[in-house]
Amino acid sequence: MEAKSNFRVRVMKYAHYLNKTTNDCWRVCIIKAWQLYRLAKRMRTGVVSFYYYKTDGSVRHAKGTLQNVPVGATLKNGKKMTKPSYKTLAYFDVDKQSFRCFKVENLITVA
Repeated sequence: MEAKSNFRVRVMKYAHYLNKTTNDCWRVCIIKAWQLYRLAKRMRTGVVSFYYYKTDGSVRHAKGTLQNVPVGATLKNGKKMTKPSYKTLAYFDVDKQSFRCFKVENLITVA
């Protein structure tokens, strides 16, 4: 039963963070939180195409996965993957062959 409630906790934490940072209405935040959850879930089973705003404001089309991440793959500066954050979403970019992340409020759409 623990695993069933775990995904709801993750979605609600995303929604609360989005509400705090964007000041969007709760409905918009909860929709985006579910979109983030579904994106991460799909990336655990294969490659997913999605779009998000980079920090410089440009739009990035990414193809990412969390499945079969190469052994020894690390984040920048040799840091290992850490516990999940509700501020960013990390993924393995299949085009660049390295880990990337983006701010959750910058997700545009999942293709």
